[in-house]
Amino acid sequence: MRALVQRVSRASVAVDGEVVSSVGPGLCVLVGVTHSDDEEVAKRMADKVWHLRVFADAEGTMNLSAADVGAEILVVSQFTLYGDTRRGRRPSWVAAARPEQAEPLVDAVAARLEELGTPVAKGRFGAQMEVALVNDGPVTLMLEC
Repeated sequence: MRALVQRVSRASVAVDGEVVSSVGPGLCVLVGVTHSDDEEVAKRMADKVWHLRVFADAEGTMNLSAADVGAEILVVSQFTLYGDTRRGRRPSWVAAARPEQAEPLVDAVAARLEELGTPVAKGRFGAQMEVALVNDGPVTLMLEC
């Protein structure tokens, strides 16, 4: 599982011109699932995101996590995180899990984050989404489990 995590001032997802979810200050987490991923991997990824220290403390050092600051989190499925561009110009999606495997695992990441105590907004799986965000910092990190 891969997650592209961005610290944001705000983020939202729109489908067919209608905003379906949004968050204020917090994280936008794009989640990609591969064939070997399971519920345990999804739980570990959520825990990693929850405890990732990317928020500033009183001295301005990135020393606080979403858990520490009560950040909101937007979780969006992103199969293209497993795009392979080593050959040619057209990405291969062979490493990306099929939707029937990926959807419940992306949902499991969001559910675990909710269990941990954060407000979670979600994209709409399989939809043509417009993700808008204001990257704060900018801070963008790639996580793998």
